[in-house]
Amino acid sequence: RERFKRSVVRAQLSDVMGLMTGEQNTLFSFEEVAKRVNARQQIERGTQMVRLDRIVGSVGRYRDFTRTFLPRASANQERWTRLDAAMNALETVPPVELFKIGEVYFVRDGNHRVSVARANDASHIEAYVTEVKTEVPLTADDFERDQWLIKAEYTDFLNETHLDELRPDHGLTLTEPGRYAMMLEHIEVHRYLRNLDLARTGSKTRLTWAEAVVSWYDNVYMPVVEAIRHYRLLEHFPNRTEADIYFWIALHRERLAREYELAPLDPDTAVATFAEIYSEKPLERTLKGLRLGLHKLILDEKPLGMTDEEFHQSRARHDAGEISL
Repeated sequence: RERFKRSVVRAQLSDVMGLMTGEQNTLFSFEEVAKRVNARQQIERGTQMVRLDRIVGSVGRYRDFTRTFLPRASANQERWTRLDAAMNALETVPPVELFKIGEVYFVRDGNHRVSVARANDASHIEAYVTEVKTEVPLTADDFERDQWLIKAEYTDFLNETHLDELRPDHGLTLTEPGRYAMMLEHIEVHRYLRNLDLARTGSKTRLTWAEAVVSWYDNVYMPVVEAIRHYRLLEHFPNRTEADIYFWIALHRERLAREYELAPLDPDTAVATFAEIYSEKPLERTLKGLRLGLHKLILDEKPLGMTDEEFHQSRARHDAGEISL
């Protein structure tokens, strides 16, 4: 009982720290993960010893335990203490039942047994394993900072665009969840605009989805990436990718067009103005923040990092009717 109470207190402290840091502290739901990674086919793998640190979630009781299987107050105290006494008396305890997806496991039956085993510093537990197949190569590390979700979205993105087949060396990877769906929207908008251009010229042909993917990648995405490489922006954004910065520049370009009434900026100008304002290095971020503040206070007539000629040309194109969606 004392071990259970101490574990509950540790769970409460862990939950408080999670609230303070914003980090998720609850076990993952098997149903949610299986759905997102399109896991369906089940294969019985029999009884085996499983590392406890590879068990990341549960089928139904994922809210009763923390990410490290500390019991919360909602866990069954009598069951927990009875199992703890049995394990310490070296009595036989039935194997737990686990689902396996990739390299990680979810408790189908036996959450309290896993919790007690971890409280007793065990490294492995006997389990009957059912593997659920998926295309997404999940590892235990993927469940630290939403990487599993990003991997699932990346797989969906490739299934939708076939970019890995159309442009095998595409190198398009993102580090935040939800961004791949927005990339699909960028492609759809590009397809819409290109088909409008074709209609204006009297052409009866329209871009197929595959043609739109290639056209967007070659004519929209890569010119921005090439400008990112020219300005060596990755050096200023540790742990980010070219696709991350492309996405931020797309939002930055839209904001400038709206605030200054400009036509869409060309890739080089968009990246140049972005580089003048943003950085994730602390000192550079502070200095650029001061420059931006002074710029807004004193001038604010054109974006920082944009020449007078570029500004007037873009304003003229906007006034002539060239606007952004």
